[in-house]
Amino acid sequence: MQCWSVLKNGESEAVTLNAVCDGSEENKTFAKYTPCASVNMTIDNPTAQGQFQKGKEYYVDFTPA
Repeated sequence: MQCWSVLKNGESEAVTLNAVCDGSEENKTFAKYTPCASVNMTIDNPTAQGQFQKGKEYYVDFTPA
């Protein structure tokens, strides 16, 4: 997924990630089966803020709790 925006919101940081549909073969394969996806996060922890950069790509893994 690619970081589309990082917005400072007072004490918080709002981060939006969207599916990447082109570029590498891995991205194209992902987009074939999941062409649309997004993740929106509000990060309140100051230590965790600043970890995402607009335009950079990230893996997003989901593990059952």
